[in-house]
Amino acid sequence: MRANLAQSIGVASAAALLLPLAPLATAAALSPSAPTSPSSPSSRSAASSPDEIPGHTQSLSFGDTAAEPPGTRAPGEARTSVRLAARTVRPYSLLGVVWDSADQPLPGRVEVRTRDADTGRWSAWRQLDVHPSGAGRTREGAGARGATAPLWVGASDGVEARVLLERTDADPALPEGLRLELVDPGPGGTASGEAADPSQAPDAAEPAKPAEPTRRPGASKAPDPGQAPAPDKAPGTGSEPGTGAGPDTGTETGPGTDPGAGTDTRPGADTGPGTDTRPGTDPGVGTDTGAGTDPASGAGTDAGGAGGQAEAGAAVLPALSKEATRKQYPTAESFVGPRPRIVTRKGWGADEKLRESGHAYTKTVKAAFVHHTAMTNHYKCGQAPSIIRAMYRYHVKSSKWRDIGYNFLVDKCGTIYEGRAGGVAKPVMGAHTYGFNTNTTGIAVLGSYDKTEPSKRAVDAIARLTGWKLGLFGVDPAGKTWLKSGGGKFKKGRKIRFHTVSGHKDGYVTECPGARLYGKLGEIRTAAARLQGR
Repeated sequence: MRANLAQSIGVASAAALLLPLAPLATAAALSPSAPTSPSSPSSRSAASSPDEIPGHTQSLSFGDTAAEPPGTRAPGEARTSVRLAARTVRPYSLLGVVWDSADQPLPGRVEVRTRDADTGRWSAWRQLDVHPSGAGRTREGAGARGATAPLWVGASDGVEARVLLERTDADPALPEGLRLELVDPGPGGTASGEAADPSQAPDAAEPAKPAEPTRRPGASKAPDPGQAPAPDKAPGTGSEPGTGAGPDTGTETGPGTDPGAGTDTRPGADTGPGTDTRPGTDPGVGTDTGAGTDPASGAGTDAGGAGGQAEAGAAVLPALSKEATRKQYPTAESFVGPRPRIVTRKGWGADEKLRESGHAYTKTVKAAFVHHTAMTNHYKCGQAPSIIRAMYRYHVKSSKWRDIGYNFLVDKCGTIYEGRAGGVAKPVMGAHTYGFNTNTTGIAVLGSYDKTEPSKRAVDAIARLTGWKLGLFGVDPAGKTWLKSGGGKFKKGRKIRFHTVSGHKDGYVTECPGARLYGKLGEIRTAAARLQGR
């Protein structure tokens, strides 16, 4: 998911001269005894009391430590970097950089390196992708901050960061409030705070396998970013294919707003969208009708059909046969795939006090955009709930979004997770594809798939999810549709024809979902259509 950022010739070499304590080296070559200055006052938790909301966020201001050593540049020469010195911090597992205003761009690229909490080894430098300027404000409200995409790094207790600035004749203006956010997802799941991981609960047809408990970062040995072990096996299967991770090159680029896209009233219709002219409707954000209120009807009703209310508050929605799916969603279109097993927000431990109240909906779902999270592939599937909780906290507390951006997430073992709140069968408006969030759903696969093949289980899970979700709205996963651009890669207002299962790169200037996962989309479309009975 790498967005295209302007990079000046010579920046990296200049930065290397300026930063003698931060050599560009592999994790294995770095000394475990890197600088470990005590946490400054700015590293105190920026979140509410742990008694109120599990987990915490530390904020480290670049303004506190950005001064350059004397003599690092000639008089009148523009600076080429700002740096947050290496330091010891409270345990955390995910990080990102934010600043006060989503309208102000960051004039450079952000790189970080982290220290493993158990081994003491430092990782190589990794780049964070920056969300497009202004995207957060138009997408998630006036309070949204400028931000990079988050990066899961595993249990860590040290960090160093730098911004390599674009070369100009004068010092580039850094955005106000530039700071590094370090997120501990905390425990989650049950009232006791000791949740068993629901992702490890097998389907009925598979032999039982004990769940791996969710742990706090630092509680046990975490993978060394430079020497990660082979990944675990998927529950009930043999070895996990396609997990030889390449470099974690970048993170998710900014989602955004798709104003003006309206309702496709014909099942599977391939027509241009209209607009919503109802009073009070914000075409850029979707209609926020309050908690539990769904402006869409028909297929977008989780409680529709037998057993719907019984599933309210469940940690896992079980897989259904095609016949049971039709009974559960009686107003769905004739071609709908069987509902897959879905771990709900309760199942992965979402604290609903964290997000903004109410829900935002669009009118329908015409397409699904597939993403990857561009993090390590060497996580254990039992860690997936913690990863999702950390992303949720970063999107809401650090970036000031209303909720986690993706509608669904999928781990490498093929477990599907509910993302943004509002109902898995409803047309919930996400924040995942800048310019095309209206009338679409966003699915993110945990991992990086530029050079690594996605697992068969993850690919199959996307097919099952799109066959069901698109089928609820009469959409053929192997077909095409028209969407109206809200800006970004395509001019605002322009109607663009997409595959109904597309990659993030189709709608925005990015490499997401990675070349290897993008190459599987044709296979996913075919399988999803077959599941619908087409």
